[in-house]
Amino acid sequence: MGNSFKLAFKLVGRDFRSGELTLLLAALVVAVAASTAVSLLGDRLNRTMALQAAEFLGADLSVASHGPPDPAWTVEAGRLGLAHSATAEFPSVLMENGEILLAGVKSVAVGYPLRGAVKTTLDDPATAEETHAIPAPGEVWIEPRVLSTLHLKLGDTLTVGEQPLRTTRLITHEPDRRGDLYSLSPRIIINAADLDATRIVQPGSHVHYFSLYAGDETALRGFKRWLQPRLHPGERISDIHEDRPELGNALNRAERYLGLTSIAVVLIAGVAIAMSARRYTERHFDLAALLKTLGARERDVLRLHLWQFGLIGLAGSALGCALGYGLQAGVAHFLGALLPRHLASPSLFALLFGTGVGLPILFGFSLPPILRLKRLPPLRVLRRDLEPLPSSAWLVYGCAALVLGALMWRYTQDGLMTVTVLAASGAAVAGFGLLGLFLLKLGKLPIPHVGLAWRFGLQHLTRRPQLGVGQILAFGITLAAMLLSLLVRTELLQEWRRQLPDNTPNHFALNLFDADLDRFRDFLAREQIASSRFYPIVRGRLTLVNGQDVFQIIGKNSRAEGAINRDLSLTWGAEPPPDNPIVEGEWWRESQAPTEPLVSVEKELAKNLGIKPGDQLGFNIAGQELTATVANTRGVRWDTMAPNFFMIFPPGVLDSQPHTWLTSFYLPPAAKPALARLVKAFPGVTLLEVDTLLQQFQSILAQITRAIEFVLVLALAAGFTVLFASVRATLDERLREDALLRALGADRGLLRRAQWVEFCALGFLAGLLAAGIAESVAWVLFSRVFDLAHRMHWEAWLATPLVGALAVGLAGYWNTRPVVKNSPMRVLREL
Repeated sequence: MGNSFKLAFKLVGRDFRSGELTLLLAALVVAVAASTAVSLLGDRLNRTMALQAAEFLGADLSVASHGPPDPAWTVEAGRLGLAHSATAEFPSVLMENGEILLAGVKSVAVGYPLRGAVKTTLDDPATAEETHAIPAPGEVWIEPRVLSTLHLKLGDTLTVGEQPLRTTRLITHEPDRRGDLYSLSPRIIINAADLDATRIVQPGSHVHYFSLYAGDETALRGFKRWLQPRLHPGERISDIHEDRPELGNALNRAERYLGLTSIAVVLIAGVAIAMSARRYTERHFDLAALLKTLGARERDVLRLHLWQFGLIGLAGSALGCALGYGLQAGVAHFLGALLPRHLASPSLFALLFGTGVGLPILFGFSLPPILRLKRLPPLRVLRRDLEPLPSSAWLVYGCAALVLGALMWRYTQDGLMTVTVLAASGAAVAGFGLLGLFLLKLGKLPIPHVGLAWRFGLQHLTRRPQLGVGQILAFGITLAAMLLSLLVRTELLQEWRRQLPDNTPNHFALNLFDADLDRFRDFLAREQIASSRFYPIVRGRLTLVNGQDVFQIIGKNSRAEGAINRDLSLTWGAEPPPDNPIVEGEWWRESQAPTEPLVSVEKELAKNLGIKPGDQLGFNIAGQELTATVANTRGVRWDTMAPNFFMIFPPGVLDSQPHTWLTSFYLPPAAKPALARLVKAFPGVTLLEVDTLLQQFQSILAQITRAIEFVLVLALAAGFTVLFASVRATLDERLREDALLRALGADRGLLRRAQWVEFCALGFLAGLLAAGIAESVAWVLFSRVFDLAHRMHWEAWLATPLVGALAVGLAGYWNTRPVVKNSPMRVLREL
């Protein structure tokens, strides 16, 4: 083993000095640099987005309950090194100066908020400042709406329950303001030490308690595992993905996109390494044959080349890692104004992973060419035309798939994405590979009828179909990986624009009564305010499923637990709300009066409770029992700001129940004075302004968008760089043949035109296959991984072949310059 290592070290040094290693080492460095840069920058952006998104909870983890939290939670959190705080929220009526206001009261403990900051001011909201303090005992912070409605000024006393408190600051922003429409009433914040003195919270009071935790991710996971089996009914763990679906879904998709782009970069780099390793081993056929002639065994030859590739891998990994670190640091520095303000520091694990990714990539994609060397016959020394048998296809694709699968799992931690991408990619590559072989055979048909340059170019491309298909697939996979990143990025951005368009409703009107409905519509029409649908709201609770108590059906820690532990907002309608597709069953017809009460159920709640069309559900509505038959289940877009409902009934079922109406509308800043007129005309209507909440969502989505854009640019840059190197790895035979043609009298112009024909045709076919492969994989990804509607991307089918022809054509033109610039003798000697 020692002799093999010494010899390998000498051979690597010799090859490096002679330039033999240049292409393979460059491909490996680019692969590792691109993977490291994307991994580091993606990790930094991902952790930054997660931290900023955690501000929507005021913590990394929140536990909601209807009673005071168990003190054992705090003890365990402290043992794990987690920071802890707590809040309690409840509605209360405030009365001052002859005015009455229903407000939301929040009591906060020391340390609140654990993530983000409260913004307060003494007068002008434009001068608000961030603070990590809380109201002192005896003080209360209030929103400006409370001040104006109750005719107060700062310094006045506000009585909360039975406790007089001095108003000291105006609240302009709460990081954990919840998106529930019924928790967006005017807000006041008090110190938790004053809560008992208010005497508002009594046995049976409707209070929501929130225990907040923040700290190291590993400690949080451990605490979550410890806590889950100890939770009681009504207690629920939530994080940003569960508590804020409109933002959590965006984060999930962004995380998966960053993982997908990392996979694409690894795949692109792997193709270049495989092609470079094939060229490197072919140029070492004579050496392997000579070693066997001198008595070396097959395993000796294999061990020697494994040592060589190990040394190359270590050197290329270290250099690529340093280059990748510098690249992402440069992007973060020079484009800092466009990135999130406080970008997370580079992760040590991501950096170490970048260093170690080179060897798996190198061996995974170059092992089949290395294994060919050990089967080289010694007679190769005398007969130069002898080559080793090619490695079997399953070995080539198996090694690559194994490495890709492992790296996919590392990048995404998502088994679904890993299996989906591998299966879809394998099927697409196999299918389109056969298509490529068919196209190459078709390419022979016009050869007798075209000019000499076209004839040379097409003949070289179609002479050996298997080699041609291999090149087309290699370049096609590279282009497909880049195109797939671009397609997913485009669809994600369009989805987020649809989720929060410019005219997203920023005001909700609640507690509208039947007598006010027509007058309210007329007011909106006069003020030229466009509103969404008006939804009737009936408060009721789901109690039975097919005669069985719902609490006996629901599993512990189920997502449906929160829906059955509270009153639901029930509504009715002749048509389903927008973005509510029917999953099972049928919607009722408007002209068809139901013979029995029917109900439509949200699909996830139905899944958790085992509900299907035809089942019987029991409801308690204002003390009255109602039984309804499930007509259908439907999907609901919880990641929008539109009103959504678990249960919808047909008209005529709930009309006699006590109900109010709800609607939403968009009001631009210039039209805000209309709110004062609306409040004056309808004093009993509750108006909720969600501008601040929308601004938070839009800010996070903008940062996610910028993160995706930067990672895409890095991926495309790596892709085109690797594409250039891949073309160079296929040129030895082409350069040799062109040099011979020049020696036989072919002029430079003829060779240039033939090269353009060959490489542009190669790039065009690769682009055509890339469009097909990317479209096939995108269909699977959109439907199974990203939960997006798939559409055909005809523009990609048109553009990708042209881009492929141009990119491969330019790369071929650049790399074949020596054959027309230098003498044929010099070119042949250098080969």
